[in-house]
Amino acid sequence: MFTGIVEEIGQIRDLVVADEGAHLLIGAQLVVEGLSLGHSVAVDGVCLTVTDLTADGFRVGLSPETQQRTNLGERRVGDWLNLERSVLAGGRLGGHYVQGHVDGIGRIADTRPEGDSLRMWFSGPPDLMRYIVVKGYIAIDGISLTVTERAEDRFGVALVAYTRDAVSLPKKPLGASVNLEVDVIAKYVESLLEARGEDADQR
Repeated sequence: MFTGIVEEIGQIRDLVVADEGAHLLIGAQLVVEGLSLGHSVAVDGVCLTVTDLTADGFRVGLSPETQQRTNLGERRVGDWLNLERSVLAGGRLGGHYVQGHVDGIGRIADTRPEGDSLRMWFSGPPDLMRYIVVKGYIAIDGISLTVTERAEDRFGVALVAYTRDAVSLPKKPLGASVNLEVDVIAKYVESLLEARGEDADQR
């Protein structure tokens, strides 16, 4: 499990693509502390397993499904990535419960500076929009953010100055893809309503 609080911005140092998937070498310093083979790291919001450690980074593998269901399949050497180690038992939960299981891919629709903050809008897949509510949580490229506004096919968030400087999201251009993970609590509620034979869309 993760919290959506990015610990470090890493960079893709090497990328090897094969029929069975891909392998990324990610340059990092902070998150490699305490890492061991088999540990989980959220990479732009995708839970991945560490397969190798180097002096200044680590390697992870991408399955064909991960390449298809997330934006990691389109990343290139030199790209920046949000990194977070999994939460330790008894650790502080600074953001919200993030599983590292991407629900869909959105795109950056607009950005606008507001004082020291940055307001951003994203388009989202229609099947995910019902889980996105104002003042609710959403993980965007692994960043725990609060939804500030919502329309039929888009939603907005605000990045305070600290967050803006600590994550890779502002480095992306308009139209760039982002990994979205909606709040798991909303999905649990829908599942419970469906189990009772009720239409979750009408609740």
